[in-house]
Amino acid sequence: MRQLTYVEPGKLQWRDVPEPTIDAPGQAIVRPLAVATCDLDAGLVRGRAPVPGPFAFGHEVVAEVVAVGAGVRTARPGDRVVVPFQITCGTCDACRRGHGAVCSGVEPRRAVYGLGAIARKDWGGAMSDRMLVPYADAMLVPLPPGIDPAAVASCSDNIADAWRTIVPPLEQRPGASVLIVGGGAPSIGLYAVAIARAVGAEVHYIDAEPHRAALARELGAEVVEGPPPNRHGRHLVTVDASAAKDGLHCAIASTAGEGICTSVGIYWGGEVGLPLFQMYSNNITFVTGRVSSRAVIPRVLDLVVSGRLHPERVTTAVVGWSKALDALARPFTKLVMVPD
Repeated sequence: MRQLTYVEPGKLQWRDVPEPTIDAPGQAIVRPLAVATCDLDAGLVRGRAPVPGPFAFGHEVVAEVVAVGAGVRTARPGDRVVVPFQITCGTCDACRRGHGAVCSGVEPRRAVYGLGAIARKDWGGAMSDRMLVPYADAMLVPLPPGIDPAAVASCSDNIADAWRTIVPPLEQRPGASVLIVGGGAPSIGLYAVAIARAVGAEVHYIDAEPHRAALARELGAEVVEGPPPNRHGRHLVTVDASAAKDGLHCAIASTAGEGICTSVGIYWGGEVGLPLFQMYSNNITFVTGRVSSRAVIPRVLDLVVSGRLHPERVTTAVVGWSKALDALARPFTKLVMVPD
């Protein structure tokens, strides 16, 4: 079968590899219908993310089930499903609490699709003719009828990541205003704007990139175009999607007393320093780490089904797999690729 392979920083190529096979009762095989780039993928293809290859590429995907093991109860061939980017067992204590990001039932830990060395094992990737799902009942989320797979392919990771920065904090701080500092996690920042507006929040957005600033404005945010200031008001809910020291410090400084600041940026080995006394004095809650996407995806889909969230507005382009390499080589915020 075909597999888009990340060879080394900045280099991708199509390769022929063996198809996956079911060798345990709880497994399933799926056929990708729409694959979205993660914000981390942009760093990989630009050579900015220090991740060694080779490994199967892609981890945000909506797929069709083509085969299931004898023990699978909740999926059958023909079902359309969202496949979370994390490999989770569904039965360990962490999974039962909805914390699949720290699943202890899968070895090696941090198991994910499409990221090779980060997961310490190549679990396969979404840009492949077939994918193996090791724990089908625990992982697969049914796609609601009438939803375009290309519109929600990023539910596997980035849309879910944006949701957890906005909805749980607003549930704890009803009526709060939201500040999002965009940049290095570009689609997550924009999805966060869209989700915050979908649930009725007042949203402020900071970004130096004109196209993203314009899109955030279209999505309903009050926009500051330019580098992040030292502080931008006081907000009970703030999001650092900048992956940059100045953006992180702006988000923290702009978090009001008893507020919640969530950082989704990946800081590759650089020390950014946290203003701990300021954070302590303001009693703020600071959240970082990976989203536990499986627990979040159903609530994201509920927003889409309700008509309040339109994630496709963040999509840069939808292209066939035959054009994927050319499209990946050009600038994008969110690229969606569908089999030809």
